[in-house]
Amino acid sequence: MKERLNLTIDGGLLNSMKAYAASKQMSVSELVESYFKTVTKPVQRRNILDLVDKLEKPDLREKADLKDLYYKEQGGKYGF
Repeated sequence: MKERLNLTIDGGLLNSMKAYAASKQMSVSELVESYFKTVTKPVQRRNILDLVDKLEKPDLREKADLKDLYYKEQGGKYGF
C-alpha cells in the first residue's frame, strides 16, 4: 500500500531532480522510493572464502615444485 510523504527541499534541487527524473522516464516519487529501498536494504557482505571457491582451479600436478615452475615461466619471459 502506498503512503504519502511530504518533503521540504531547496527549489533548485527540486527542479534538478524533476529534470533528472524526466530523463530517466520516472517520477520524483519513484526516485525517492528507489533511493529509500537502496538505503534500507541490508548489506550483503561476501565471504572471502566464497570468492576464492569461485576462482578457476589451476591445473597443477599434485607433487609439482611450484618454485621451479615459477622460475621456468619467468625465465621464458625475461630470459633469466
